[in-house]
Parts: sequence; C-alpha cells; structure tokens
Amino acid sequence: MNNQLNGPLGGPLSGPQRRKLMKLAQSLDPVVMVGKAGATPEVTAACNTALEAHELIKLRFQSHKEQRRSIGEKMAAETGAVLVQVIGNTAVLFRRHPDAEKSRISLE
Repeated sequence: MNNQLNGPLGGPLSGPQRRKLMKLAQSLDPVVMVGKAGATPEVTAACNTALEAHELIKLRFQSHKEQRRSIGEKMAAETGAVLVQVIGNTAVLFRRHPDAEKSRISLE
C-alpha cells in the first residue's frame, strides 16, 4: 500500500494518522465513482479536482470491485495522494493541500 505523503509531513503515515483519517472519512459521501470503464483519465482528473477541494475523498466502485485495491493504489499514485483505506466498495484517498493556509486537516 502506498503510505507516502507528498508535502510537509513526508514519510509514511503512522497508525494514529491513518486512524484519524479513517475517522474523518466515515462521515464523507463518495465524490468520485469508478464505473464500467475503470480507472480512466477522466476518473483521475475527477480525483485530482476533488482532492484539491477537499483533501480527503471517497471513491465508490460500481464495477471492477475485485480490483478495488489496485485501482485505489493506481489513483493514489497518479494523483500524488495516499490510499488510506479500502473497505467494501469504497476507497479513501488523502492529499494535503499544497497551500498550507488552505489545508484543513492537521495530522500532527
């Protein structure tokens, strides 16, 4: 699993950081859907846009459910995010906002 953060924190996610992100993600609704076409450039672009706006997002898998972990890892790698969790038909991605003043999630 890709546990690397790109940004001021650097390094892998610690256990407490991962738990905090999972807790924050519980109340989120999925903002990106992965359909029959799988991990297309459009899905990657949608993930990038959502990560810029929210930092922490959920992806919902409507198809390719047997490949959800690999697709989640691919989306994380292509967007510079961290795959926090894959549970059921949902993946959680986190990418810190590049502007520290706009960052809403603190992992310190």
